[in-house]
Amino acid sequence: MAIQLYNTLRRKKEEFQPIEEGKVKIYVCGPTVYNYIHIGNARPAIVFDTVRRYFEYSGYDVQFISNFTDVDDKLIRVAKELGEDVPTIANRFIEAYFEDVEALGCKKADYHPRVMESMDIIVEFIEQLIEKGYAYESEGDVYFKTRSFEGYGKLSHQSIDDLRLGARIEIGEKKQDPLDFALWKTAKEGEISWDSPWGNGRPGWHIECSAMAKKYLGDTIDIHAGGQDLTFPHHENEIAQSEALNEKTFSNYWMHNGYININNEKMSKSLGNFILVHDIIKTVDPQVLRFFMLSVHYRHPINFSQDLVDSAQNGYERIVTSYENLKHRIKSSTNLTENDQIWVEKLEGFRESFKSEMDDDFNTANAISVIFDLTKTANLYLLEKTTSEGVIHSFTGLFEELMGVLGLTMEKHAEMLDEEIEELIQKRIEARNNRDFPLADQIRDHLKNVNIILEDTPQGIRWKRG
Repeated sequence: MAIQLYNTLRRKKEEFQPIEEGKVKIYVCGPTVYNYIHIGNARPAIVFDTVRRYFEYSGYDVQFISNFTDVDDKLIRVAKELGEDVPTIANRFIEAYFEDVEALGCKKADYHPRVMESMDIIVEFIEQLIEKGYAYESEGDVYFKTRSFEGYGKLSHQSIDDLRLGARIEIGEKKQDPLDFALWKTAKEGEISWDSPWGNGRPGWHIECSAMAKKYLGDTIDIHAGGQDLTFPHHENEIAQSEALNEKTFSNYWMHNGYININNEKMSKSLGNFILVHDIIKTVDPQVLRFFMLSVHYRHPINFSQDLVDSAQNGYERIVTSYENLKHRIKSSTNLTENDQIWVEKLEGFRESFKSEMDDDFNTANAISVIFDLTKTANLYLLEKTTSEGVIHSFTGLFEELMGVLGLTMEKHAEMLDEEIEELIQKRIEARNNRDFPLADQIRDHLKNVNIILEDTPQGIRWKRG
């Protein structure tokens, strides 16, 4: 079965047909690096890392590009607040991003282009849009003429007339039409800026991805991906810019992952439920967090709660425990038993079922169900009076193979050190003193999950291993 994926552009599943046989070009919109990433940013990182892994598992040569937005209004604001320059802020959080996503099992892209290192190609792209009549300069700013691109709205399935009703020109904008969007912005006093034919300034948000995708992957790419929130206006504007300039389809397939809610509410700083990966992986095993994210189909919304994370941890540990029991049993196994071929054939069935689920729009939720079925079968095999080394190697090899496709390891993490436990207990005390009871409860539950028992005594909190 060929890989089928849901194409946002046509709102249906389609058989994947690469531009070049055996090769896949993927561009994923990366984060704006003004802070640590939150778990909403973690979802596309995990999802599209898994998509990449499955293409590679299926024999494709994958070119995978994911950018960093390292200059924009948020970065400028944070730099002013901290009294630092924009490159320092960007470098710090790019480093932090790599640490966080590596902990989550994500591989680095083949290249991570940055806006500040791509200014020449961005300026050239804008110049060519002006030359072709798709953009115009206005008092140092440059705007894309949205109405000049006939296909505008085709990704988000909105008509230009519907979009016009909600559009307006904000104070300080110098555009001719409310629907037009900025390609280049004049620098305000004291802001970081670059020289251009239109004066000192910096790029608008949307133009960077069009320019970077063209440079690293060409005029037409196989798959463009990102969070559902990027469909409009970001990806819609990318299509307009790229197809206006190149006169070719920008991307053959568009993939978008669903939103994350926190305890059934939208994640936002105002609600106090904004969770940074940097913080959550101190109390939740990053592999469990990845397993949790993949336990729901990537296009569906996912609800993050402690109960659901605990359930994911139990499921992940059930698989790992079965794997470890198999490895332990090999010491007392024989070279051969009469039922070996029957068990090996069963295992091949699990592999084919796993591939069938992943071929169906990367359905990791159902693929994990196949691994759970594999776990049950492994546990049944361990009840046999006599087991063989060959079959056990086949079981463990298949566990490693299928979990590896999902970016999951089969190793239990080492027991927490005493000082790590003491540090978490202190953070829990501070959280309680600050009336941050959700964080305090989260730390308590994590310690409980790793068999650390807390006891309140007149002398303070004591702990012991369960």
